[in-house]
Amino acid sequence: MKALVHYRAGEHMLRMDSAPPPKPGPAQALVEVVAFSFNFGEVAFRTPDLPDGTIPGWDAAGIVVTPAADGSGPPAGTRVVTFGWSGAWAEFRAVDTDELAVVPDGVDLGAAAALPVAGVTALQAVRRLGSLLGRRVLVTGASGGVGRFAVQLASLGGAEVVASVGSAERGEGLLELGAAEVVVGPRAMAGRVDAVVDNVGGQQLADAYQRLSNGGIVSAVGMASKEPTTIDFEQARIGHDRGRIETFNISVPLGGDLTDLVRLVQRGQLETPVGLRTDWHSYDEAATMLLNREVRGKVILDVRKADL
Repeated sequence: MKALVHYRAGEHMLRMDSAPPPKPGPAQALVEVVAFSFNFGEVAFRTPDLPDGTIPGWDAAGIVVTPAADGSGPPAGTRVVTFGWSGAWAEFRAVDTDELAVVPDGVDLGAAAALPVAGVTALQAVRRLGSLLGRRVLVTGASGGVGRFAVQLASLGGAEVVASVGSAERGEGLLELGAAEVVVGPRAMAGRVDAVVDNVGGQQLADAYQRLSNGGIVSAVGMASKEPTTIDFEQARIGHDRGRIETFNISVPLGGDLTDLVRLVQRGQLETPVGLRTDWHSYDEAATMLLNREVRGKVILDVRKADL
């Protein structure tokens, strides 16, 4: 089969190559991949000393070719969206059946491929903030994949969402997704917020923490800035009990959360924020655009054409 494999000498440490097809375990389904997504973290923070030929990739959607031998999971021919810590960037992947969700007819498989890491990260991060009804929530890095999902999900939960972006241009479309306000950086925001979903880290995380109301919470999700965060807690607590910062880590398996997200997409309550969709042979250009923050939303690469 064809696959994007780890190649230390290549641009973005990737090249298109031939690879042996995966051999599913008893609780794994073999899936023919229709489309997969690039996540910022898996492109920007790849481990350089992986063996050449390793197939990376977290998110993929496709068709079950061989169901799991133990009887778990859906039958052959079922459309699914899948997650795993490797193996997505190929024509076929073997995936644990508790890491997939059925994609109903009418939901595009390419759009579904945007859901696993970005969508579930946003879902879990927003859930951990607690009840959002009537609360004010700041989402930093709101123009990215996780950010655009978080804006929508927090709004669905009843929050007044402030979307923070790097430029006015990158904020386009966020009001339509449910943001009450779009600002260029947390420092541009008036007033305080009850909770924060931070996707940027660095100075923006420090600035967002300064905007927190008494007893509030920050969910520190990502480090798109690639910068460390320095917070002067002595200064921050003057006159306020700022609350707390929690480091976010995604909880697996993702199958149940993926099912919830697919259901929201099917109902028209959640938009999959695809900013770039292209053939997977254009992976170099797509990765460059993602790392240069030229994409608003998710990057989807089509492996083969499929009906909705």
